Amino acid sequence: MAYLRAIVAVFLVMAASAACAEERRDAQVATLQGAIAALCNLPDLTGLDAQAALDGSWLMEERRQPEAGPARRITVRLLLAGADELLIERRQQAGRVRQFRATYLQAGAAGAVPSLLAIADGACTVQSGREIRAEGETWRFLDQLGGDLATLRWTETLQAPWPEGEDRGGVRIGLVDSGLAYDLAIFRDRLARDPSGQPLGYDFWDLDPWPYDGDVSRGPFLPIRHGTAVASVLAREAPLADLVPFRYPRPDMARMADLVARAAGAGVRVLAMPLGSRSRAEWAAFEEALAEHDILAIVSAGNDGRDIDADPIYPAALPSERILTVTSADAFGRLAQGSNWGGESVDLMLPAENLDIVDFRGASGVASGSSYAVPRLAAMAARILAREPGLTTPELKARILARATPSPFEREGVVAAGWLPNPLED
Repeated sequence: MAYLRAIVAVFLVMAASAACAEERRDAQVATLQGAIAALCNLPDLTGLDAQAALDGSWLMEERRQPEAGPARRITVRLLLAGADELLIERRQQAGRVRQFRATYLQAGAAGAVPSLLAIADGACTVQSGREIRAEGETWRFLDQLGGDLATLRWTETLQAPWPEGEDRGGVRIGLVDSGLAYDLAIFRDRLARDPSGQPLGYDFWDLDPWPYDGDVSRGPFLPIRHGTAVASVLAREAPLADLVPFRYPRPDMARMADLVARAAGAGVRVLAMPLGSRSRAEWAAFEEALAEHDILAIVSAGNDGRDIDADPIYPAALPSERILTVTSADAFGRLAQGSNWGGESVDLMLPAENLDIVDFRGASGVASGSSYAVPRLAAMAARILAREPGLTTPELKARILARATPSPFEREGVVAAGWLPNPLED
């Protein structure tokens, strides 16, 4: 009888918890809808307007872009009762609303975390919403909602637990990108693991063990999914290699030093890095750490259509013997439209246009650009290492560069070493 009473008590607690969660969500929806109704149609939104419209709120921040002249974007952040927050964003042209967004941020131990977004059109009618929800410690989802903020249109995964599996003992390639949808079938058996079977990747953005694909630099409700598509090329062209995925540390690029050290400790010999920025200072920690380890970093030249000798992109333009910079060409050896070049900074070009890829949903697609030249070259490096595991990084780099040939259809000085007509030819 005592056992049954305990079971009933557990169910009552669970039911009460679910009811409380539903009440909290209803309150968030009401707050967003009320904010849009009160503020969207104002002729000129100010932070004090927002504070006055929402009882008990306190103005934390107000920004107008541009600062001088008519504002095209107005952002207001409010502190609500209970330490929750509300973020208002009004996008306008000549004072007329083009889009109005309201985001509810829920207070937590690590600060206010985005929970629910409502998006209204120029007529101030809510057309769609997005909600971030968690299930347990590791599962997180992004729900796409209808204008009522209740109808579920579709769901995307933001974070997932690692799949079970065994290490295959292949050459280890570290992928530094927006993360990896490692729960897809194409990757489950291609993850490098420790002796206990635990995968070896890490999320250096959120500082947790689950580097799931999603660059949220545009905002938490708008993740860019890049790493999975890149990794699908790696998986196809180096089928015996094992992946060590890293989500790059956008909030603090000094963490790249720890990333390189962790990769070296995991036995990574090749780092595939289809990313970059204009700031050399952001890559100082990476450059210093890379010099201390026997790792070859294969990086993309970028896709800005410019000479990176004159206008550098980093880490592509870093003068390191442990870096190979690659750009995209068409099948004839001509620099691909939009791809960067540099007679000193860019080592190679290879065909990376209209490649078959698998995206984060597991759907087939096509992609182009120097980002996709990176996995092709990294796969080649892994295949060479599989045959000659004793090669040092300088020797591995020399083996690859020795395969380059002048392009018959491109002017000299586009890249330093030449092009690889078929990176699958060993």
